[in-house]
Amino acid sequence: MPEKRLLFKNIDVPGIDGIEVYEQHGGYQSLRKAVLDMTPDAVLQEVMASNLRGRGGAGFPTGRKWSFLPKDGRTRYLVCNGDESEPGTCKDQEIIYRIPHLLIEGVVTSAYAIGAEDAFIYLRGEFKTGYAVLERAIAEARAKGYVGDNVLGSGRRVEITLYLGAGAYICGEETALLESLEGKRGNPRLKPPFPATAGLYSMPTVVNNVETLSAVVPIIQMGGAEYAKLGTERSAGTKLFSVSGNVRRPGNYEVELGKVTLRELLYDIAGGPPEGHEFKAVIPGGSSVPFLTPDKFDTPLDYESLQAAGTMLGSGGVIVLDDRACIVGSTLRLMEFYRHESCGKCTPCREGTMWLNQVLQRLESGEGRPGDLETLADLCSNIDGQTFCPLGDAAIGALASGLKLFHDEYEAHITKGGCPMGEVVR
Repeated sequence: MPEKRLLFKNIDVPGIDGIEVYEQHGGYQSLRKAVLDMTPDAVLQEVMASNLRGRGGAGFPTGRKWSFLPKDGRTRYLVCNGDESEPGTCKDQEIIYRIPHLLIEGVVTSAYAIGAEDAFIYLRGEFKTGYAVLERAIAEARAKGYVGDNVLGSGRRVEITLYLGAGAYICGEETALLESLEGKRGNPRLKPPFPATAGLYSMPTVVNNVETLSAVVPIIQMGGAEYAKLGTERSAGTKLFSVSGNVRRPGNYEVELGKVTLRELLYDIAGGPPEGHEFKAVIPGGSSVPFLTPDKFDTPLDYESLQAAGTMLGSGGVIVLDDRACIVGSTLRLMEFYRHESCGKCTPCREGTMWLNQVLQRLESGEGRPGDLETLADLCSNIDGQTFCPLGDAAIGALASGLKLFHDEYEAHITKGGCPMGEVVR
């Protein structure tokens, strides 16, 4: 099954990162259409009609999210979440590096639709090259009249400010991102109030992911109803998937939601497993979602089908493990990350990730004890749904599913006094 390219349609064109080449291939025509020929509400209605769902992980309907902004005359803000801290996910980076004007066009069009004069693009702290690429691209767009006090002579103002965070996974959560953007420590806020009513500087704010805002460009170009014909009724459009790990052709791929199965993505598009090996397990939506085993590889890649299979589409970060991989060792690697990235605000996450890390480390080092697997399961149940923000739930996604799907492998770490896989491939 071939890719279905909308966002990546021109990504391989030489020089597409520059504004001249981007314009030659239809760039900024959607913005012209929106600003010069449509009202803000008409743009919003097209996004509503498209059935676009947020591509950052939660999958909430984008148009509905925009519609929650109160009409009370207060200043509104648009914030683009370019933190992309989810392990296994690198799709937003590719947009920024290779076709940055697509994001800028999407940001300005979206800001116009929601009535925001100021938009912010928040990037993760380590993403300094992406910052430089966007800084140059925004300057090019401003020189052409696409960004600034008078967008395309319409009298509308949309200014874009870049912000580089301090490099914290928690800042991918929208309220922690807003705290960081305000210059505070990136801790999540209590909700409600939600950002739509009290977001950046306590003003109505929309926070959307890089891929989501980029998708607004083809939606306005082709029309919301036409976009909604792609994919399935509840999972419309195309989705970027970052395929990494034990495959022959790792990379970012764009496919039509629900029209391609996980098996087709792994074998037909990503080339299958390395020679002489077979797939063992896949995390299909970034490190925070449960494993799928090969018996579930015929699951279509859409929100509902993956949920029915026991996992989630998430951010689309497809992490592939073959038959050389140790599930315990791979899960330990992820748990080390989540323990380090926990902000410490709430006890179940702060203490739970620490204890999960210690028990997994004990198993992997050959010091596992009877009862360790029960301890892991008990810790997971005490974290699940009990934390202030979704980080705690994210931390246990692979572990809780691995304990069920690969229970024998976990037990072998105790009975054999260490990892039974020998040299671990992670």
